[in-house]
Amino acid sequence: MTTQIAFLRAVNLGKRRVQMTRLKEIVEGLGYDDVWTHINSGNVIFSATGARGAVERRLEAAFESEFGFEVTTFVRTAAELRRAISFEPFKVTSGDTHFVTFLKGSLPPAERTALEALSNDFDTLVVKGRDVHWRMHGKSTDSKLKTKDWDAIVGQHQSTSRNMNMLVKLVDKLDQRYA
Repeated sequence: MTTQIAFLRAVNLGKRRVQMTRLKEIVEGLGYDDVWTHINSGNVIFSATGARGAVERRLEAAFESEFGFEVTTFVRTAAELRRAISFEPFKVTSGDTHFVTFLKGSLPPAERTALEALSNDFDTLVVKGRDVHWRMHGKSTDSKLKTKDWDAIVGQHQSTSRNMNMLVKLVDKLDQRYA
């Protein structure tokens, strides 16, 4: 069994409501072990075997059946998450916001270059494998990136972002729980 973390895209926004207790029950109902959630933004941790893509598709089907809307899901192992948060592609200073954006798969070289080229004086994008590190010189709501430009490269609904501060706290909980 491997500790895995599922990051659900765009839940608990608008009408896309997901109760964390129900999310835990669904994942347990799929036969996964040691299931728990972290904050109310669609992060569920569990132990499982099997290929990442198969686990993602199984979770997505169960979530859509239960909640009545698509719930694109991005699974990372605990080791992959630790590597993602230890990667430091740029200096983050006071007032900056740092997100890690999870992708379904690695981008081909041309798309990787195109995504990184969306960087500007406010936003810096660095792609590493299936993750994009995104630094903003200020609040994320002030980003100059346009969704249509991002989606043209990555695909609509093919990414979800989490704040680095939250990810560090999640890894700390993982380390405490499984030490």
